[in-house]
Amino acid sequence: MTIKHIVMWNVRGDDAAARAHNLARLKAEFESLRGRIPGLLRLEVGIDESRIDYACDVVLCTEFTSRQALRDYADHPEHLRVRRSLGDMRSARHQVDFELDDHADVPAAGDAAASFPDPLPRSLA
Repeated sequence: MTIKHIVMWNVRGDDAAARAHNLARLKAEFESLRGRIPGLLRLEVGIDESRIDYACDVVLCTEFTSRQALRDYADHPEHLRVRRSLGDMRSARHQVDFELDDHADVPAAGDAAASFPDPLPRSLA
């Protein structure tokens, strides 16, 4: 059973340059965890490009082999090093953890089942 762990933050900074510096630093720190955490299958860090006022600045998307691997990650020395290094640079924090359906059927591109209606306009989403 694969566990998806998603965390989104807003980042502090007195001006655009300071925020950009902090975002790059946060991205580099979390990416440094690749290959160092047992049970960590995938790690992605994305910096928001939408600039929508309600969007978070950055998202961390990870996948773990099990719930136990995710629990172990929380106390892993490398993860704690990253948390200490970033200090209070992050302001708002949102988190979602869920089990992935490893056997979900995804239709191939071009299949009728793969057709989805247009998404809601942003004002309705």
